[in-house]
Amino acid sequence: QVQLVESGGGLVLFGQSLRLSCAASLSIFSNYYMGWYRQAPGKQRELVAGITPGKITNYADSVKGRFTISSDNAKNTVYLQMNSLKPEDTAVYYCYARYYFGTNTYWGQGTQVTVSS
Repeated sequence: QVQLVESGGGLVLFGQSLRLSCAASLSIFSNYYMGWYRQAPGKQRELVAGITPGKITNYADSVKGRFTISSDNAKNTVYLQMNSLKPEDTAVYYCYARYYFGTNTYWGQGTQVTVSS
């Protein structure tokens, strides 16, 4: 069983930055696709960014050029650096892990990000 614990959320102003962290309980990054999802009130959960075991990244169009996902295998931690934040980025952000060679998936408990204008 893999546990994911997010941290780093908070309240910021328009244009500011935050860095989210997701610590995994096991050393999984070599075999898992890691991602960050977000869910705003009244909206469906959406993929924000993801990173493969080979460090290939993908992003939602709405965050390209502003957000960067990275992983540190030695620390079992994946990060989401969020720059130039906008009010529409306000959501609960969830860390996600999916076994790259199968279907096992895990979710973190979520961390709130609020961007005020």
